[in-house]
Amino acid sequence: MAVDRLMSSDEANDLIALTRQIVDDQLRPRVDADERSGTFPRDIFRTLGRAGLLGLPYGEELGGGGQPYEVYLQVVEEIAIAWASVGVGTSVHALSCFGLDHAGTPEQKQRWLPDMLGGELLGAYCLSEAHAGSDPGAMRTTARRDGDDYVIRGAKAWTTHGGQADYYKVMARAEAGITCFLVPADTEGLTADVPEDKMGLMGSTTATMLFDDVRVPVERRLGDEGQGLAIALAGLDSGRLGIAAVATGVAQGALDAAVAYAKEREAFGVPIIDHQGLTFLLADMAAAVESARATYLAAARLRDLGRPFSRQAAIAKLVATDNAMRVTTDAVQVLGGAGYTKDFPVERYMRETKVMQIFEGTNQIQRLVIGRDLKKRG
Repeated sequence: MAVDRLMSSDEANDLIALTRQIVDDQLRPRVDADERSGTFPRDIFRTLGRAGLLGLPYGEELGGGGQPYEVYLQVVEEIAIAWASVGVGTSVHALSCFGLDHAGTPEQKQRWLPDMLGGELLGAYCLSEAHAGSDPGAMRTTARRDGDDYVIRGAKAWTTHGGQADYYKVMARAEAGITCFLVPADTEGLTADVPEDKMGLMGSTTATMLFDDVRVPVERRLGDEGQGLAIALAGLDSGRLGIAAVATGVAQGALDAAVAYAKEREAFGVPIIDHQGLTFLLADMAAAVESARATYLAAARLRDLGRPFSRQAAIAKLVATDNAMRVTTDAVQVLGGAGYTKDFPVERYMRETKVMQIFEGTNQIQRLVIGRDLKKRG
């Protein structure tokens, strides 16, 4: 069922309508086949970019949509209702643009941002390392200054779009501290390891990126040396809202599938939706989905007002992904044995949701963020 959205402008309503049209015409017809085959839908991201949907929260002067984050996140949710891999990819791409928009010089922005926002260049984000886990300060990837270049050496794990992206936003340890770079995919010495064999999001390639003395011109450094961790953490607040929107979309898709099945499947002479026990379960699922949506939208409105929103972003990510895990699990239960088969999409929704409690900071890290903010602000 279509989500009843209260948008802030006619333009925002038009964007939702455009998103739903693209979703119905190009995403829904192929999501099942592409997820089963593990096909990366690069053409879909190009379509979304050319439609103006990848750069919605960025300024119009360089090809963005100039839209509030509240609007952008609802577009992401609409995409994720149909195809979680593309929803995650849309959020990750926006995060890969953040460093350039946030810390780049006017010349850097003019040179690279239009093609990034327009989807001609698809981005990836290289922060995590296998040994460091949730502690980015423990990274070992290095960037050694050599004349007008930096030489990057190390490995970055769990890279969404790894081996498929056109550029990588990379955090590496330079002499003055962690520093941010924009590295083209075709740079010599940069390769992707074998993609991870995951339990879900098969249409979203995840791989470790290997940096074997990758030489990057100093002009591709974003900000000053030592500013990289601050750039990364600032971007993660917005990225967490993106994942909250994706998780809410997947949960909505699972709820829709469960309600449709419950209306058609009969037991004891009536549709199973007429049985009170199952109706209560569906009601709890609906409450969880709408609570998650309200939580991420409240955080987005703070962001749009220029107010601090780190705690609210952490809460939104925590609430939305935990709720989505519960809703997708319950959707499988509603369908019974059928829900455990690949004849219906609910088993895929359940598999896809688990990682959303892990990436962009585990939900344990979100609790740390929330607790520290409570201590600071009282």
